[in-house]
Amino acid sequence: MSMLSEEEKAFMAYWEQNRLRQKKTFHQLLIGLPLGLLIALPIIINYLSGWHKRAVMVGNAQSSPLVLIIAVLAIAVFFAIFHKRHRWDMNEQRYLELKQEEKKL
Repeated sequence: MSMLSEEEKAFMAYWEQNRLRQKKTFHQLLIGLPLGLLIALPIIINYLSGWHKRAVMVGNAQSSPLVLIIAVLAIAVFFAIFHKRHRWDMNEQRYLELKQEEKKL
């Protein structure tokens, strides 16, 4: 039988206090949005650099740049929420596994 390490005990204490707050979608959005924008930033830079003149012409003829900005923001928001929700699920699974191991002891 293995005992829980200090790191695992600290994680369990932290997660018991913060799990409900971190599950909220608004919290996930606020915390994850900088990473989402960091992922979306190269798309904007690529578009604004105009390195492919034909693609910029076709893009401007078929839709306004506002559509691209909205799409990039949607990508950033989706990535932010998806990433933080995935991290929450991983932490929750680790927490539940440690709880089961604690009960065995």
